[in-house]
Amino acid sequence: MSALRILLLAPESNPESITNPSVGYYHAEALARLHEVTLVIYASNEEAVRRGGGPFYAIEPIRLRWLDPLYDWALRRIFKYDYGRLSLTAASYPRHVFFELRAWRQLRNRIRSGDFDVVLRILPYIRVVPSPFAWLLRNGPIPFVIGPVSGGLPWAKGFPQLDKQRREAGYWVWNLRAISRYVAFARSTYAKAAAIIAGSSHTYAELAMHREKLFFIPTEIGVNPALFKERPRSRSLRHGGLELIFVGRLIPLKACDLALRAAARLLRGGAAHFTVVGDGPERESLQHLTKSLGIEGAVSFAGWLSHMETLRALQNADVLVFPSLREIGGGVVFEALSLGAVPVVADFGGPGDLVNSDVGYKIPMFNEDDMILKLESVLKRLAEDRKHLDDLRDRGMAYARENLTWDAKALVMTDILLWATGRGSKPKLQPPARHGPVG
Repeated sequence: MSALRILLLAPESNPESITNPSVGYYHAEALARLHEVTLVIYASNEEAVRRGGGPFYAIEPIRLRWLDPLYDWALRRIFKYDYGRLSLTAASYPRHVFFELRAWRQLRNRIRSGDFDVVLRILPYIRVVPSPFAWLLRNGPIPFVIGPVSGGLPWAKGFPQLDKQRREAGYWVWNLRAISRYVAFARSTYAKAAAIIAGSSHTYAELAMHREKLFFIPTEIGVNPALFKERPRSRSLRHGGLELIFVGRLIPLKACDLALRAAARLLRGGAAHFTVVGDGPERESLQHLTKSLGIEGAVSFAGWLSHMETLRALQNADVLVFPSLREIGGGVVFEALSLGAVPVVADFGGPGDLVNSDVGYKIPMFNEDDMILKLESVLKRLAEDRKHLDDLRDRGMAYARENLTWDAKALVMTDILLWATGRGSKPKLQPPARHGPVG
């Protein structure tokens, strides 16, 4: 395989940050181990990216002298660093568009002179954020590729958790999502792209009109193998019962309450222990729930932990109970599989695309009561059949290490880029057959 010269647009990349910025950095770094990557980022991330030591051919910082300070002020004063707010995505739209326009102005001569083989945009991941580069490269001289992109999951009916979440600050903006198709560069982003990578089966279906150049890679997330070297599973903390864990923000849509209700019978009977890692506005109500269910002695609320502490907690768990009702990515599911915690997830969004019956369980989303009953049945089986649990665990760890690492993702991405540049055959990358929420 000959290395490609990739102009990689990933403005938020930052190995010292969390969520999307760190995901973008590690994705870019993995591609840079295979190709000559020029990474285009916000200037504010340049020092952190250079400290990360990734093997990039070059780093191109982009400065937006009036937009960057305005965004930082709004993030701090209006959005309170709540990156989960959908309104923050909408407010970020101008900054992303001007970033690409400024990047084009800064790099267009090199693009036209043949310094690059392809332009790839991996950040932002949200599908409704358009890319001016697709239009600017509509007549060449090189192809434009975008993805993985995802987002836009519908809000399932039959779950009061989702009804409550939609009333929270910043989530009302989802109702305006249809407007996104009319903003500048919205149509040309996908019409003019040479290849589109969907990060979810839902997004793949939304972009089905572009099927001839559409590919599927499950979520934007990958596993960093360095985190798991020389980390054998520890059983020292086990007391004979099933070790359950939930990891995530304690907000309504994460549905930690469903996990606790489903596990209550095992917890009351002393057949399991439940650790809740994370914090948020729902913590107090969840603690009251454990008391009303009579399980407070079998549930530990660990609060926020560092990343390494969270990995150790997953390593000591048997089962990740993660019934999040609207999860686009689900990075904790990747880490759980890598560390041997069997995932039990909602059959929707990123976790539903990732988990299969060989490595875990995904629970259909019909309504709250039905989901609790199915979760309870699965947990009961895992508690009673340790051989089945161990088989799922072993297959899940092998699956993660073979298919879910950043290096594995970079190889799949390479196949798409080679096709887009006319240097390889078209890869067959389609989403698994599965269903989403009912109603």
